[in-house]
Amino acid sequence: MARPEPHPQTVDRLRADIDSGLTGDKVPGSDPAAAPLGTDAEAGGAPPTRAEIDLEARSRPRMDPAPEGSKRSAWIWGAGVVLVLLLVVGVFAAG
Repeated sequence: MARPEPHPQTVDRLRADIDSGLTGDKVPGSDPAAAPLGTDAEAGGAPPTRAEIDLEARSRPRMDPAPEGSKRSAWIWGAGVVLVLLLVVGVFAAG
């Protein structure tokens, strides 16, 4: 569900929403980019207009952040995978 925007959108804010996982494009995390969102247009002498930024903001889905419990279960699941891999490596190394 779309929620009202408390602040006007900017290219930096759109990129921060993507990096934080709010748009559902990726999991939250820093994504160092060789050409951050908006850089190509600015370098070409035509930075995005307010209308283009607003259109981009409206076209992206907005996701609610994952609840804390789901983050904890992801860590537990990941630790289980690592333990299974160590067990498999141990069995093959011993044999």
